[in-house]
Amino acid sequence: MPSYLILRLDGPMQAWGTHTFEDYRPSNLFPTRSGLLGLLGACLGLDRADIQGLEALAESVEFTVRLDTGAPRPGIDKLASKRGTKLSDYHTVLDARKVDGSTNRYPIQSQREYLYDAAFTVAIGSRSGARFGLDRIAESLRRPYFTPVLGRRSCPLGRPLLERPDCIDAANAIEALARIPPAEGLIYSEGELVSDRPTSIRDVPQYGRHRQFANRRIYLHREEESS
Repeated sequence: MPSYLILRLDGPMQAWGTHTFEDYRPSNLFPTRSGLLGLLGACLGLDRADIQGLEALAESVEFTVRLDTGAPRPGIDKLASKRGTKLSDYHTVLDARKVDGSTNRYPIQSQREYLYDAAFTVAIGSRSGARFGLDRIAESLRRPYFTPVLGRRSCPLGRPLLERPDCIDAANAIEALARIPPAEGLIYSEGELVSDRPTSIRDVPQYGRHRQFANRRIYLHREEESS
């Protein structure tokens, strides 16, 4: 039976970048594959120049993400409500550094989107022949090499990433997520077993000299809490 590592992404703000247009930097409505791989890579201590390591990590894991309407809080039995509101920030940077190392004497202006008061539960599955096993990833999440953030450096964690110390054995990622409250919500999965409603998203990192991304197919599934 497959095993799944469960992450809880919960913080004041999150930002999962999608197609950027120079001064406009939008956020996706749920964590992207590139963002989640970056999060794991930071915890594992993989350098951006370590192309082989990054590719090995990408080939090792599969993600299923649930959009949560509530999140646990210490000492409170009831889940705290999460709204997941998208906010836009007018951002300015003075004395920004150019690619050649010199200083830009003109201020850089941009509009940056963030997800405010959002929470996600992520089931990480292991692919065949994985060089990065779930146990190794779990240990790095407990003792991260680089500081993990929720998409951007300005988005710190509100709680530890691991929802539970051990993996969950389940028939599929949907069943694994159903054991973590709230047991309902919209699910975005890379697995084809959960839905016949596919959509396409361009968030698969192509590691190399230039930052490029490829498309992947994801499947939408809405899990309703049983009464």
